[in-house]
Amino acid sequence: MKREIIKIDEDKCNGCGACVPNCHEGALQIIDGKAVLISDLMCDGLGACLGHCPEGALEIIEREAEAYDELKVMEEMIQKGKNVVTAHLKHLKEHGEFGYLKEGVMFLNQHKEKASFDVLSVIDEVHQTPAGSQHIKAEAKPIRPLGIPIVQHHSVGGCPGSQTRSFAPVAMQQAPGADLPSALTQWPVQMHLINPLATHFQGADLLIAADCVAFSLGDFHSKFLQGKKLAIACPKLDSNKDIYLDKMIHLIDDSKVNTITVMIMEVPCCGGLLQLVLNATKAASRNVPVKAITVGIQGDILLEEWVK
Repeated sequence: MKREIIKIDEDKCNGCGACVPNCHEGALQIIDGKAVLISDLMCDGLGACLGHCPEGALEIIEREAEAYDELKVMEEMIQKGKNVVTAHLKHLKEHGEFGYLKEGVMFLNQHKEKASFDVLSVIDEVHQTPAGSQHIKAEAKPIRPLGIPIVQHHSVGGCPGSQTRSFAPVAMQQAPGADLPSALTQWPVQMHLINPLATHFQGADLLIAADCVAFSLGDFHSKFLQGKKLAIACPKLDSNKDIYLDKMIHLIDDSKVNTITVMIMEVPCCGGLLQLVLNATKAASRNVPVKAITVGIQGDILLEEWVK
């Protein structure tokens, strides 16, 4: 089958091993001084390892690969102890992979005798974990590369509506005919109002969307926003866009976002948002993978590719 899966650039890889502990499925190992994908079956293609490679040697590509096998992964995970299993299941929940999560929990319930830990306590901890929350606690240190001044990011004008908030998303399952739930897990979302050092951005998968995108896609929340933190902007109508570059650099270097997905409309003026993000990645000191998605005005996906 053709699906998204990790690719390793051996020329760039220096064998540091930073990617290995951040692959919750155990699909990566260091062999002969290079990172190696040991099994297609164990790579879920979600890219949790991408932002942890200092050399930018990892990328997600689409190719023929064996289907990801959650049961095969759990057979390996259960031997590595409670912390590894818990991190793996939280990883699935954070990325909205509820089908695989159900398989993993089912495996634990059916193979309790193989575990050296209390299976029920793991399931309970994962159950209490909000979907889409990265649960990474890191101190944001405002270090500014390339001489760009630090900007204090406070709520604009003291408006209560711009107060920074994090919250758990509503479960995406719903009864037939019921209203679709929101996948949004933080506030505010407009680029001028967000605080790039807010804890909910720490280590997050970030979605930067042009203002019109959500109005053009019926499945924006369930397919694109689920498991990500959001910032929106209009590259044509917004003023003072210089601050956007500064905020994006803060998100990359200080909040250490894991990946960035940029969603723009097919109209020419929208391309400026993607260019802003690419300029920020050039000015930042960390390497962050960037996916670009172009949306047609009738709601179809015209282009989806990793551009960095």
